[in-house]
Amino acid sequence: MPNRKPIFFSFYKLCFIFFTNVALGTTKSTIEPCSNSDSCNALLGYTLYTDLKVAEVASLFQVDPISILTANAIDISYPDVENHILPSQLFLKIPILCSCVDGIRKSVSTHYKTRPQDTLSSIADSIYAGLVSADQIREANSIADPSVLDVGENLVVPLPCTCFNGTDNGLPAIYLSYVVKPVDTLAGIAASYSTTITDLMNVNAMGSASITAGDILAVPLSACASDFPKYASDHGLIVPNGSYAITASHCVQCSCGPGSSNLYCMPASLAVSCSSMQCKSSNLMLGNVTVQQSSAGCNVTSCAYGGYVNGTIITWLSSSLQPRCPGPQQFPPLVAPPTYVTRDSVFAPAPAPESDGATTVPKTSTVPSIGSLPGLPPAGAPVGSLSDASKLVNLGPALPTALMIYFFIKLISPFSL
Repeated sequence: MPNRKPIFFSFYKLCFIFFTNVALGTTKSTIEPCSNSDSCNALLGYTLYTDLKVAEVASLFQVDPISILTANAIDISYPDVENHILPSQLFLKIPILCSCVDGIRKSVSTHYKTRPQDTLSSIADSIYAGLVSADQIREANSIADPSVLDVGENLVVPLPCTCFNGTDNGLPAIYLSYVVKPVDTLAGIAASYSTTITDLMNVNAMGSASITAGDILAVPLSACASDFPKYASDHGLIVPNGSYAITASHCVQCSCGPGSSNLYCMPASLAVSCSSMQCKSSNLMLGNVTVQQSSAGCNVTSCAYGGYVNGTIITWLSSSLQPRCPGPQQFPPLVAPPTYVTRDSVFAPAPAPESDGATTVPKTSTVPSIGSLPGLPPAGAPVGSLSDASKLVNLGPALPTALMIYFFIKLISPFSL
């Protein structure tokens, strides 16, 4: 029966495709292609694998300890706050610089010095809490044999980040790389970060609202953006809503108040030896605002921050006539340095709202209808963003399994005909 062989051969190919796709089923990460050398501020969602001092966490990512505290609205006025011990499983936002490397957005400024008993898997999954994979570390450091790591070896740790031009739906935004936890749902993550399921799906080019533990999502956080000149060392400063940033060599503190889009800067409490913060031709200091009511409206004069240039704090005086006088400046509420983790903590991972860790989508949340196949970006998604990082990172380990299955079926086919 000669007509059966082509049919059976087609069956091999179907099996090969099926098992290849099963073998390639893995966690996903949003990738932003890029073609220039510019960078942006971004955030990592990091869960502590053990008790660590603030300075130890900062050392893991090679960032300023104070920047971690301010990004999480933790009060920096506490004595010796950089040596405060943070509890295991605490969730923190880590500020990083996101660069364009090899045509995609990522951070490559983090280095890790290996210790006894370290493996690439333990470094990736435990120490860096799933923000990177063992394969990515191996490739970034050209490691031929991942089973052999020398103690004291200095490894580059490539970390995920996105910029998307510092905007979301045309408004200032900073992007958080968030590792999905087993209890998470897309609705829960959206609710926790004051966004929508639709926005998360568009940003991450998702074909469905399904997420898996270990996926890394780009989460847009509304923010206050600066307009400092390009020659300022803090050009591009952007502060997430409800938090702070310290700049100008710890001399200036900028905040983004609740529900605000205006960056407000003033002298920092850490300021010790700083250049003048007084506006020229005025008695006003940085952050001072005066108002004067008139029949035409409210005359508002302020001393604003214009960036940090060659060790000098730039200030500028602005005057405007507004319909009504502004109220008192609203500041993000500060919290004490945390000593324990609670379920209701603002630092905790994001389960579905109004649930006890269940993964049911609330009835009030609607998953938008997507007129595309699963895995393809929905209409309006950021151009070039990808959500299946397994195609880039984990193809190698899966192919041998699929090939073995293919050749096994081919071997037994003569006995099946």
